[in-house]
Amino acid sequence: MNFDNRLNEWFVPKFGPLKFRIVCGILFLPYTGMCLSFVVWGCLASNVLDLEKLFSILIIYFLSLGIAAHVADSVGSKKIKPWGQFLNKKQSWIIIISTLGVSYTIGLYYAINYSPYLIVIGLMEGFFLFAYNFELFNARFHNNFWFSISWGVLPFLAGFVLHTNSITYHAILLSMIPLSLSYVEIKISRVYKEGIRKNIKTKKIYIYEFYLKVLTLGTILITIFLAGFFGNQTLA
Repeated sequence: MNFDNRLNEWFVPKFGPLKFRIVCGILFLPYTGMCLSFVVWGCLASNVLDLEKLFSILIIYFLSLGIAAHVADSVGSKKIKPWGQFLNKKQSWIIIISTLGVSYTIGLYYAINYSPYLIVIGLMEGFFLFAYNFELFNARFHNNFWFSISWGVLPFLAGFVLHTNSITYHAILLSMIPLSLSYVEIKISRVYKEGIRKNIKTKKIYIYEFYLKVLTLGTILITIFLAGFFGNQTLA
């Protein structure tokens, strides 16, 4: 597939060498930042923030969902390859296996030493990473709801569980916020990227683009504010 139209999406830099722009596109950086924000929210909700655990879980999610999941999506799609043949299968699997290997090694260390419940989160995220991106089980899990679970709910709970080794009712209730935001993001994003792919430049498409910018960048800015405001109060 020709990926020129994907380069027109709002989150892809308009400057720099082509390979640099494609790599930024593959990583979907604003959307990855949104997911990492949910991890931070979960950490802050624990009321016992540990900076080492915070940065470690952010690294885990950046490697596994930010890199591995997006590379898996670029090779696993049954209908459209989002970025063409920029990465061949061998290169893609090397990246997927190596990043997942590092992230799961870090995660296992913290699960064994601090939070066994983290293993449950890790197994669920691993399942969704392959089931969603490779459209397994007749693409049963390749839909907006399960995306919102893996991209919103589980990252939030991972941050919370790492600090508390528990899943409480209030944590589940709060996780409905990232679930809702993730659902809105993927729903709008699907329509937007389809329009960009078909080179449809209507007012509606640009409105969707505006919504995506507000949603993703707004979530990141709110996270920075929350981390600054509540971070010192919750440091362990």
